[in-house]
Amino acid sequence: MLKRFGGSPWFLVFLFFAVLFWRVASLQLFPDPRVEKQSRRQYWSRVPVSTNRGFIYDANGNALALSIPSSSFFLDPAFWNPSDGPKLRGILPESIVATISSQMPGRFFWLARKIDEGTAEKIRALDLKGIYEISEKKRLYPNKSLLSHVLGFCDVDDKGLAGIELMWDKILFSPPGMKVLARESSGRTLDISRHSNDGFSSGPGSVSLSVDSRIQFIVEKRLDEGIAEHGAKWGSIVCIAPDTGAVVAMASWPSFDPNVRENLTNMKRIANNSTGRTYEPGSTFKPIVLGIAMEKGSVGGSETFNCPYRIKVADGHISEASNRSFGRLSVPEILIKSSNTGMAQIGMRVKPFDMYHGVREWGFSKPPGIELNGVEDGLLATPEQWRGVVPSNISIGQGLAVTPLHLANAMAAIANGGFLLRPYIVSEVRDASGQVIYKGERTLVREVLSPRTASWLSSVMKESVKNGTGKLAGLPYVSIAGKTGTAQVAEKGEYKKGKWVSSFAGFWPAEKPDYVMLVVIGEPSKGKYYGGDVAAPVFRRIVEDMFQTGLFANNRRGG
Repeated sequence: MLKRFGGSPWFLVFLFFAVLFWRVASLQLFPDPRVEKQSRRQYWSRVPVSTNRGFIYDANGNALALSIPSSSFFLDPAFWNPSDGPKLRGILPESIVATISSQMPGRFFWLARKIDEGTAEKIRALDLKGIYEISEKKRLYPNKSLLSHVLGFCDVDDKGLAGIELMWDKILFSPPGMKVLARESSGRTLDISRHSNDGFSSGPGSVSLSVDSRIQFIVEKRLDEGIAEHGAKWGSIVCIAPDTGAVVAMASWPSFDPNVRENLTNMKRIANNSTGRTYEPGSTFKPIVLGIAMEKGSVGGSETFNCPYRIKVADGHISEASNRSFGRLSVPEILIKSSNTGMAQIGMRVKPFDMYHGVREWGFSKPPGIELNGVEDGLLATPEQWRGVVPSNISIGQGLAVTPLHLANAMAAIANGGFLLRPYIVSEVRDASGQVIYKGERTLVREVLSPRTASWLSSVMKESVKNGTGKLAGLPYVSIAGKTGTAQVAEKGEYKKGKWVSSFAGFWPAEKPDYVMLVVIGEPSKGKYYGGDVAAPVFRRIVEDMFQTGLFANNRRGG
């Protein structure tokens, strides 16, 4: 039987395949060292790289944030000679040079991400073994610091970290693509990718803002000048279309360029003062207090009050900023001349509980609802804490804290006939397929004034610019209504001597306003500090520039 099996041709076939299978298995499990060496020379790797992030546009379709091609370099320690590390000194940060100048584990190390072309050319020129270049997409803000606090910025992997970039990151972010890289025996690296990312939808969405870049440029320029002229520490300007609530411009100082990554760790620079800083509004708050008092029937427009230099109120005093007595003033004159003692008397006629809820109805100490991160609500003590002189302080804009956005939006309610609207800065958001998934539009919060009271306040504020504290905001060819403000700076419960916040809030044309704007100059240090002397001229220059550049035309915005 063994003889018959041994003589069978099937035995030879079986033996042949057994030897073949053993050889294949041995090559896979115990490869020849020479084969391993050759395979390392032709290795492949999957490297995640940034792809196109969605665009951000202004109201006229101009790109404010986009993605452009950029060079990145990585190092493969298996082919890298650490003695070449010092050759990159002066091109790369010293910490990177120190790391690559010694033995490194692994097969991949980022050397430089999304660098400028000048630096990239210096690295290429060295032609060092073990360094490889790949193309990524880099976030670019073509207007540099323009609107930077609103736009925000991204990290090196294009994830939004602040502003619109953060709030709409899910729409703007494009998942990293995977570069599949192979290395030839000659040392050249080949990109053999067949797809841009791992199954994610192609292309991100886009965000369009209500901001007009032309007006934004004027606003930022004049704010910078005002800050420099008065040696101020901070500033903010908010411009709103009062009939819709659309933010036309929003500026904050100090500013920063989001293209320069070194700027992004300076918290004072990247903070948006227009939405994230609270301050005592001072006399710019008086039209709101007067409006509340009139709507509640606590005061009539034809009444008069004796306005001495100083009055005692419970446990404190209220004094005039001008250090003089005004004598007897009518209600309009109290606002026009910005009398503290007169406004305190008006405010005290309203019960604390009613005044508190009236202020809240105007949107103060509440989220404004704008599509930005880091928005403060402001500070307003509860009615139980309105004891002694507190109600009088509130009446003159002290003892509470607001953001510039809150105050500008409240002024818009006076300008548009009494309607408090939700402010918005995002006009439209589209997804990757181009479908509109969000649209900013006129949203009524509540009616805070009757049309009659709103019109009356507007006329008084117009007179305040013509013959009152806001004279330096006036222009001969356009009617402006407004109110100045000068507030002390409170720190740790006490007002600091010599520290002030100067402001001016106004709208134009006064009869049918197209724009409402608030200018705030924080802590001027060169002598002048009254809102009428510091902030009002900045307001006037902006209106002048807008008029001269034809930006009054076609500025009525629909809902």
